[in-house]
Amino acid sequence: MSSATELSPSPTHAAGGYFAGIRDVVVLELKQRLRSRGWYIMLAIWFVLTGIVTALTWAGWESSRQARLSYMPSDASLAMNDGPGSVIFEVVLAFVLLFALLVAPALSANAINGDRAGGTLAILQVTLLTPGQILWGKFCAAWIAALGFLVASTPFLIIGVSLGGMTPGHVLVALLMLAVELAVVCGLGVGISALAGRPLFSIVVTYLTVAGLVFGTLIAFGLGVSLSQGTMMANQAQYRDYVANPSQTMPEYECEGPMREVPVIRTERVAWMLAMNPFVVVADAIPYPDRTGGTYGFSGGTMESISQGARHALAGPEASQPCANGKTQPGYLAQTTPLWPLGLGLQVALAGLMLWLGWRSLRTPAKKLARGTRIA
Repeated sequence: MSSATELSPSPTHAAGGYFAGIRDVVVLELKQRLRSRGWYIMLAIWFVLTGIVTALTWAGWESSRQARLSYMPSDASLAMNDGPGSVIFEVVLAFVLLFALLVAPALSANAINGDRAGGTLAILQVTLLTPGQILWGKFCAAWIAALGFLVASTPFLIIGVSLGGMTPGHVLVALLMLAVELAVVCGLGVGISALAGRPLFSIVVTYLTVAGLVFGTLIAFGLGVSLSQGTMMANQAQYRDYVANPSQTMPEYECEGPMREVPVIRTERVAWMLAMNPFVVVADAIPYPDRTGGTYGFSGGTMESISQGARHALAGPEASQPCANGKTQPGYLAQTTPLWPLGLGLQVALAGLMLWLGWRSLRTPAKKLARGTRIA
Protein backbone atom coordinates (compact mmCIF):
# COMPACT_ATOMS: atom_id res chain seq x y z
CA MET A 1 0.00 0.00 0.00
CA SER A 2 1.46 3.32 -1.03
CA SER A 3 0.55 6.79 0.01
CA ALA A 4 0.75 9.90 -2.14
CA THR A 5 2.50 12.89 -0.73
CA GLU A 6 1.30 16.33 -1.84
CA LEU A 7 4.19 18.63 -2.67
CA SER A 8 3.76 22.35 -2.29
CA PRO A 9 5.44 24.45 -4.96
CA SER A 10 8.55 26.31 -4.03
CA PRO A 11 8.38 30.12 -3.74
CA THR A 12 10.40 30.42 -6.95
CA HIS A 13 8.03 28.19 -8.91
CA ALA A 14 5.03 29.94 -7.38
CA ALA A 15 6.37 33.35 -8.36
CA GLY A 16 7.23 32.07 -11.83
CA GLY A 17 3.75 30.66 -12.25
CA TYR A 18 2.18 33.91 -11.10
CA PHE A 19 4.12 36.01 -13.59
CA ALA A 20 3.49 33.42 -16.31
CA GLY A 21 -0.24 33.91 -15.78
CA ILE A 22 0.17 37.67 -16.09
CA ARG A 23 2.19 37.15 -19.28
CA ASP A 24 -0.54 34.98 -20.78
CA VAL A 25 -3.17 37.65 -20.15
CA VAL A 26 -0.88 40.33 -21.63
CA VAL A 27 -0.21 38.27 -24.76
CA LEU A 28 -3.91 37.57 -25.21
CA GLU A 29 -4.82 41.25 -24.83
CA LEU A 30 -2.08 42.49 -27.17
CA LYS A 31 -3.03 39.99 -29.85
CA GLN A 32 -6.58 41.27 -29.75
CA ARG A 33 -5.39 44.88 -29.98
CA LEU A 34 -2.93 44.19 -32.79
CA ARG A 35 -5.64 42.52 -34.86
CA SER A 36 -7.63 45.75 -34.82
CA ARG A 37 -6.77 48.39 -37.41
CA GLY A 38 -8.09 51.12 -35.12
CA TRP A 39 -4.95 51.06 -32.98
CA TYR A 40 -2.71 51.51 -36.03
CA ILE A 41 -4.87 54.32 -37.37
CA MET A 42 -4.72 56.15 -34.04
CA LEU A 43 -0.94 55.65 -33.94
CA ALA A 44 -0.55 57.10 -37.44
CA ILE A 45 -2.73 60.10 -36.59
CA TRP A 46 -0.71 60.65 -33.42
CA PHE A 47 2.57 60.59 -35.38
CA VAL A 48 1.30 63.04 -38.00
CA LEU A 49 -0.13 65.45 -35.42
CA THR A 50 3.10 65.46 -33.43
CA GLY A 51 5.04 66.16 -36.62
CA ILE A 52 2.72 69.06 -37.48
CA VAL A 53 3.16 70.55 -33.99
CA THR A 54 6.94 70.24 -34.35
CA ALA A 55 6.94 71.94 -37.75
CA LEU A 56 4.66 74.76 -36.61
CA THR A 57 6.77 75.36 -33.51
CA TRP A 58 9.91 75.52 -35.60
CA ALA A 59 8.26 77.94 -38.04
CA GLY A 60 6.98 80.11 -35.19
CA TRP A 61 10.42 80.29 -33.61
CA GLU A 62 12.02 81.25 -36.93
CA SER A 63 9.40 83.94 -37.53
CA SER A 64 9.95 85.38 -34.06
CA ARG A 65 13.69 85.33 -34.58
CA GLN A 66 13.44 87.21 -37.86
CA ALA A 67 11.18 89.81 -36.27
CA ARG A 68 13.60 90.42 -33.41
CA LEU A 69 16.52 90.64 -35.81
CA SER A 70 14.65 93.36 -37.70
CA TYR A 71 13.54 95.51 -34.75
CA MET A 72 16.17 94.97 -32.07
CA PRO A 73 19.87 95.83 -31.95
CA SER A 74 22.20 93.08 -33.03
CA ASP A 75 23.64 92.57 -29.56
CA ALA A 76 20.17 92.03 -28.05
CA SER A 77 19.14 89.58 -30.75
CA LEU A 78 21.94 87.21 -29.78
CA ALA A 79 19.60 85.75 -27.20
CA MET A 80 17.60 84.19 -30.05
CA ASN A 81 20.60 82.45 -31.62
CA ASP A 82 20.69 79.45 -29.29
CA GLY A 83 18.56 77.42 -31.68
CA PRO A 84 14.95 76.27 -31.54
CA GLY A 85 15.77 72.98 -29.81
CA SER A 86 14.56 73.82 -26.31
CA VAL A 87 11.38 75.46 -27.63
CA ILE A 88 10.52 72.48 -29.83
CA PHE A 89 11.34 70.03 -27.04
CA GLU A 90 9.07 71.69 -24.47
CA VAL A 91 6.15 72.34 -26.82
CA VAL A 92 6.22 68.76 -28.12
CA LEU A 93 6.56 67.45 -24.57
CA ALA A 94 3.51 69.41 -23.41
CA PHE A 95 1.54 68.28 -26.48
CA VAL A 96 2.48 64.61 -25.99
CA LEU A 97 1.54 64.73 -22.31
CA LEU A 98 -1.81 66.36 -23.07
CA PHE A 99 -2.83 63.84 -25.72
CA ALA A 100 -1.40 60.93 -23.74
CA LEU A 101 -3.82 61.84 -20.95
CA LEU A 102 -6.60 61.69 -23.54
CA VAL A 103 -5.55 58.40 -25.16
CA ALA A 104 -4.63 56.35 -22.07
CA PRO A 105 -8.19 56.27 -20.61
CA ALA A 106 -9.58 55.05 -23.93
CA LEU A 107 -7.09 52.15 -23.90
CA SER A 108 -7.72 51.08 -20.29
CA ALA A 109 -11.13 52.20 -19.03
CA ASN A 110 -13.03 49.27 -20.62
CA ALA A 111 -10.36 46.63 -20.18
CA ILE A 112 -12.35 44.52 -17.70
CA ASN A 113 -16.01 45.50 -17.91
CA GLY A 114 -15.74 45.31 -21.70
CA ASP A 115 -14.90 41.62 -21.35
CA ARG A 116 -17.63 41.27 -18.75
CA ALA A 117 -20.19 42.76 -21.16
CA GLY A 118 -18.95 40.45 -23.93
CA GLY A 119 -19.11 37.36 -21.72
CA THR A 120 -15.39 36.58 -21.98
CA LEU A 121 -14.34 37.66 -18.49
CA ALA A 122 -16.03 34.64 -16.89
CA ILE A 123 -13.96 32.36 -19.13
CA LEU A 124 -10.79 33.79 -17.59
CA GLN A 125 -12.22 33.61 -14.08
CA VAL A 126 -12.98 29.88 -14.29
CA THR A 127 -9.37 29.08 -15.27
CA LEU A 128 -6.48 28.82 -12.82
CA LEU A 129 -5.80 32.54 -13.24
CA THR A 130 -6.17 34.51 -10.03
CA PRO A 131 -7.93 37.91 -9.87
CA GLY A 132 -4.53 39.54 -9.40
CA GLN A 133 -3.14 37.93 -12.54
CA ILE A 134 -6.13 39.05 -14.58
CA LEU A 135 -5.94 42.58 -13.20
CA TRP A 136 -2.18 43.01 -13.67
CA GLY A 137 -2.33 41.43 -17.11
CA LYS A 138 -5.00 43.88 -18.24
CA PHE A 139 -3.03 46.77 -16.75
CA CYS A 140 0.26 45.80 -18.40
CA ALA A 141 -1.42 45.29 -21.77
CA ALA A 142 -3.09 48.72 -21.63
CA TRP A 143 0.19 50.33 -20.54
CA ILE A 144 2.18 48.69 -23.35
CA ALA A 145 -0.40 49.84 -25.90
CA ALA A 146 -0.17 53.38 -24.52
CA LEU A 147 3.63 53.29 -24.63
CA GLY A 148 3.38 52.73 -28.38
CA PHE A 149 2.15 56.30 -28.72
CA LEU A 150 5.02 57.53 -26.59
CA VAL A 151 7.53 55.70 -28.80
CA ALA A 152 5.95 57.28 -31.88
CA SER A 153 6.59 60.77 -30.48
CA THR A 154 10.19 60.09 -29.40
CA PRO A 155 11.78 61.13 -32.76
CA PHE A 156 10.36 64.63 -32.40
CA LEU A 157 11.78 65.01 -28.88
CA ILE A 158 15.14 63.88 -30.25
CA ILE A 159 14.85 66.55 -32.95
CA GLY A 160 14.60 69.16 -30.20
CA VAL A 161 17.82 67.87 -28.64
CA SER A 162 19.64 67.79 -31.97
CA LEU A 163 18.79 71.45 -32.63
CA GLY A 164 20.55 72.61 -29.47
CA GLY A 165 19.63 73.89 -26.04
CA MET A 166 18.89 70.47 -24.49
CA THR A 167 20.83 67.32 -23.64
CA PRO A 168 20.00 63.60 -24.10
CA GLY A 169 19.40 63.46 -20.36
CA HIS A 170 16.41 65.76 -20.77
CA VAL A 171 14.83 63.33 -23.25
CA LEU A 172 15.48 60.31 -21.03
CA VAL A 173 13.96 61.96 -17.95
CA ALA A 174 11.01 63.30 -19.96
CA LEU A 175 10.28 59.89 -21.51
CA LEU A 176 10.57 58.18 -18.13
CA MET A 177 8.14 60.60 -16.47
CA LEU A 178 5.72 60.37 -19.40
CA ALA A 179 5.81 56.57 -19.15
CA VAL A 180 5.10 56.78 -15.42
CA GLU A 181 2.17 59.14 -15.99
CA LEU A 182 0.76 56.74 -18.59
CA ALA A 183 1.08 53.94 -16.05
CA VAL A 184 -0.84 55.97 -13.46
CA VAL A 185 -3.68 56.75 -15.87
CA CYS A 186 -3.84 53.14 -17.09
CA GLY A 187 -3.95 51.96 -13.49
CA LEU A 188 -6.85 54.31 -12.78
CA GLY A 189 -8.67 53.15 -15.92
CA VAL A 190 -8.25 49.42 -15.27
CA GLY A 191 -9.25 49.78 -11.62
CA ILE A 192 -12.36 51.79 -12.47
CA SER A 193 -13.29 49.37 -15.26
CA ALA A 194 -13.24 46.52 -12.73
CA LEU A 195 -15.50 48.47 -10.37
CA ALA A 196 -17.99 49.86 -12.90
CA GLY A 197 -20.63 47.69 -14.52
CA ARG A 198 -20.82 49.49 -17.85
CA PRO A 199 -17.90 50.36 -20.19
CA LEU A 200 -19.29 53.80 -21.04
CA PHE A 201 -19.63 54.69 -17.37
CA SER A 202 -16.07 53.62 -16.56
CA ILE A 203 -14.67 55.59 -19.52
CA VAL A 204 -16.51 58.73 -18.43
CA VAL A 205 -15.41 58.34 -14.80
CA THR A 206 -11.79 57.79 -15.86
CA TYR A 207 -11.82 60.91 -18.02
CA LEU A 208 -13.36 62.88 -15.16
CA THR A 209 -10.66 61.61 -12.81
CA VAL A 210 -7.92 62.68 -15.22
CA ALA A 211 -9.64 66.05 -15.65
CA GLY A 212 -9.69 66.38 -11.88
CA LEU A 213 -5.93 65.82 -11.76
CA VAL A 214 -5.27 68.36 -14.52
CA PHE A 215 -7.88 71.05 -13.90
CA GLY A 216 -9.24 70.17 -10.46
CA THR A 217 -5.86 70.72 -8.84
CA LEU A 218 -5.66 74.19 -10.40
CA ILE A 219 -9.17 75.05 -9.23
CA ALA A 220 -8.41 73.78 -5.73
CA PHE A 221 -5.20 75.81 -5.65
CA GLY A 222 -7.03 78.94 -6.79
CA LEU A 223 -9.69 78.51 -4.13
CA GLY A 224 -7.05 77.81 -1.51
CA VAL A 225 -5.09 80.91 -2.47
CA SER A 226 -8.15 83.09 -1.94
CA LEU A 227 -8.28 81.85 1.65
CA SER A 228 -4.54 82.14 2.34
CA GLN A 229 -4.08 85.83 2.93
CA GLY A 230 -1.25 87.13 5.08
CA THR A 231 1.27 89.94 5.55
CA MET A 232 5.02 90.43 5.39
CA MET A 233 7.56 93.24 5.70
CA ALA A 234 8.80 94.83 2.46
CA ASN A 235 9.92 98.14 0.97
CA GLN A 236 9.71 99.72 -2.46
CA ALA A 237 11.34 98.34 -5.61
CA GLN A 238 13.10 100.97 -7.72
CA TYR A 239 13.68 99.65 -11.23
CA ARG A 240 16.72 100.72 -13.19
CA ASP A 241 16.64 101.80 -16.81
CA TYR A 242 16.46 98.78 -19.09
CA VAL A 243 19.54 98.27 -21.25
CA ALA A 244 19.37 95.68 -24.02
CA ASN A 245 21.65 92.86 -22.98
CA PRO A 246 21.53 89.20 -24.04
CA SER A 247 22.15 88.10 -20.43
CA GLN A 248 19.41 90.32 -18.96
CA THR A 249 15.81 89.35 -19.64
CA MET A 250 14.09 91.84 -17.32
CA PRO A 251 15.04 95.20 -15.84
CA GLU A 252 16.93 94.90 -12.56
CA TYR A 253 15.79 96.78 -9.47
CA GLU A 254 16.94 97.96 -6.06
CA CYS A 255 15.03 97.98 -2.78
CA GLU A 256 14.72 101.41 -1.21
CA GLY A 257 12.65 103.18 1.42
CA PRO A 258 11.36 102.21 4.84
CA MET A 259 10.10 98.73 5.62
CA ARG A 260 6.36 98.40 6.02
CA GLU A 261 3.81 95.65 6.38
CA VAL A 262 2.17 94.69 3.08
CA PRO A 263 -0.60 92.16 2.32
CA VAL A 264 0.52 89.03 0.49
CA ILE A 265 -0.87 85.66 -0.54
CA ARG A 266 0.66 82.76 1.36
CA THR A 267 0.89 80.38 -1.58
CA GLU A 268 3.20 78.01 0.29
CA ARG A 269 0.25 76.88 2.42
CA VAL A 270 -1.68 75.47 -0.54
CA ALA A 271 1.12 74.72 -3.02
CA TRP A 272 0.78 71.01 -2.27
CA MET A 273 -2.55 71.07 -4.13
CA LEU A 274 -0.60 71.52 -7.36
CA ALA A 275 1.56 68.47 -6.68
CA MET A 276 -0.84 65.90 -8.19
CA ASN A 277 -1.13 67.79 -11.49
CA PRO A 278 0.51 65.62 -14.21
CA PHE A 279 2.00 68.67 -15.92
CA VAL A 280 3.60 69.82 -12.66
CA VAL A 281 4.98 66.32 -11.99
CA VAL A 282 6.57 66.00 -15.44
CA ALA A 283 7.76 69.62 -15.67
CA ASP A 284 9.27 69.72 -12.18
CA ALA A 285 11.17 66.43 -12.66
CA ILE A 286 13.15 67.60 -15.72
CA PRO A 287 16.64 68.91 -14.82
CA TYR A 288 16.64 72.28 -16.58
CA PRO A 289 19.84 74.32 -17.02
CA ASP A 290 20.73 76.47 -14.02
CA ARG A 291 19.66 80.04 -14.78
CA THR A 292 20.36 81.53 -11.34
CA GLY A 293 23.29 83.56 -12.61
CA GLY A 294 22.28 86.84 -11.02
CA THR A 295 19.95 88.23 -13.69
CA TYR A 296 16.34 88.94 -12.92
CA GLY A 297 13.81 86.85 -14.79
CA PHE A 298 14.35 83.98 -17.21
CA SER A 299 13.42 83.00 -20.73
CA GLY A 300 12.08 79.47 -20.40
CA GLY A 301 9.73 77.29 -22.36
CA THR A 302 6.29 75.93 -21.61
CA MET A 303 7.21 73.12 -19.23
CA GLU A 304 9.96 75.11 -17.53
CA SER A 305 7.49 77.93 -16.89
CA ILE A 306 5.12 75.44 -15.26
CA SER A 307 7.96 74.18 -13.07
CA GLN A 308 8.92 77.73 -12.10
CA GLY A 309 5.31 78.58 -11.25
CA ALA A 310 5.11 75.57 -8.93
CA ARG A 311 8.42 76.45 -7.29
CA HIS A 312 7.36 80.07 -6.72
CA ALA A 313 4.11 78.87 -5.19
CA LEU A 314 5.99 76.48 -2.89
CA ALA A 315 8.54 79.14 -1.91
CA GLY A 316 5.90 81.68 -0.92
CA PRO A 317 6.06 85.47 -1.09
CA GLU A 318 9.37 85.71 0.79
CA ALA A 319 11.17 84.19 -2.19
CA SER A 320 9.07 85.53 -5.04
CA GLN A 321 7.85 89.05 -4.18
CA PRO A 322 10.16 91.98 -5.03
CA CYS A 323 11.84 93.52 -1.98
CA ALA A 324 10.42 90.98 0.46
CA ASN A 325 12.16 91.73 3.77
CA GLY A 326 14.16 94.39 1.94
CA LYS A 327 15.96 91.95 -0.38
CA THR A 328 15.96 91.62 -4.14
CA GLN A 329 14.58 88.26 -5.26
CA PRO A 330 15.83 86.15 -8.17
CA GLY A 331 13.47 85.73 -11.07
CA TYR A 332 14.56 82.10 -11.39
CA LEU A 333 14.31 79.64 -8.50
CA ALA A 334 16.58 76.62 -8.26
CA GLN A 335 15.06 73.19 -7.67
CA THR A 336 15.88 72.98 -3.98
CA THR A 337 12.58 71.45 -2.80
CA PRO A 338 10.87 69.79 -5.77
CA LEU A 339 7.15 69.08 -5.77
CA TRP A 340 7.11 66.11 -8.12
CA PRO A 341 7.97 63.34 -5.59
CA LEU A 342 4.95 64.32 -3.47
CA GLY A 343 2.67 64.55 -6.49
CA LEU A 344 3.82 61.29 -8.00
CA GLY A 345 3.43 59.53 -4.66
CA LEU A 346 -0.16 60.76 -4.34
CA GLN A 347 -0.94 59.71 -7.91
CA VAL A 348 0.49 56.22 -7.38
CA ALA A 349 -1.46 55.89 -4.12
CA LEU A 350 -4.70 56.82 -5.91
CA ALA A 351 -4.04 54.39 -8.77
CA GLY A 352 -3.08 51.68 -6.28
CA LEU A 353 -6.32 52.21 -4.38
CA MET A 354 -8.36 51.83 -7.57
CA LEU A 355 -6.48 48.67 -8.53
CA TRP A 356 -6.98 47.19 -5.07
CA LEU A 357 -10.71 47.90 -5.19
CA GLY A 358 -10.79 46.42 -8.69
CA TRP A 359 -9.01 43.28 -7.43
CA ARG A 360 -11.64 42.87 -4.74
CA SER A 361 -14.43 43.10 -7.31
CA LEU A 362 -12.82 40.36 -9.43
CA ARG A 363 -12.72 37.77 -6.67
CA THR A 364 -14.94 34.75 -7.18
CA PRO A 365 -17.44 33.58 -6.18
CA ALA A 366 -18.96 37.03 -6.17
CA LYS A 367 -21.20 37.75 -3.19
CA LYS A 368 -23.21 40.44 -4.95
CA LEU A 369 -23.50 41.59 -8.55
CA ALA A 370 -25.04 44.75 -9.94
CA ARG A 371 -28.45 44.41 -11.57
CA GLY A 372 -28.14 43.41 -15.22
CA THR A 373 -24.52 42.29 -14.92
CA ARG A 374 -23.69 39.51 -17.37
CA ILE A 375 -21.94 36.48 -15.84
CA ALA A 376 -21.14 34.38 -18.92
